[in-house]
Amino acid sequence: AWLDRFVTAADSMDCTVSNVTFAPGVRNSWHSHPGGQILIATAGKGYYQEKGKPIQVLNPGDVVAIPADVVHWHGAAPDSGFTHIAINTKVHLGATQWYEPVSDEEYTNQ
Repeated sequence: AWLDRFVTAADSMDCTVSNVTFAPGVRNSWHSHPGGQILIATAGKGYYQEKGKPIQVLNPGDVVAIPADVVHWHGAAPDSGFTHIAINTKVHLGATQWYEPVSDEEYTNQ
């Protein structure tokens, strides 16, 4: 995965804005954001999943508003790269909390 930060917490906007690109099959670990997050899909086919819920397929133009402290993961589908804009909101509330990796079984359980 590649991350290109457009807006940092140091920019005094109380958010970060990043362009994130995943190679096919790549996903991040389970995690949560104390201030929430917004994902805007821009290219390819991606997956998004909240703990305990089914995987959602993301295509360009899809938007996901993730409430504060919701444990989730996101990444590319097995057969497609995926790019999204990630906006972490209310970053003054704290850093992203990282948990265990997404297992192959979780990733392929659609």
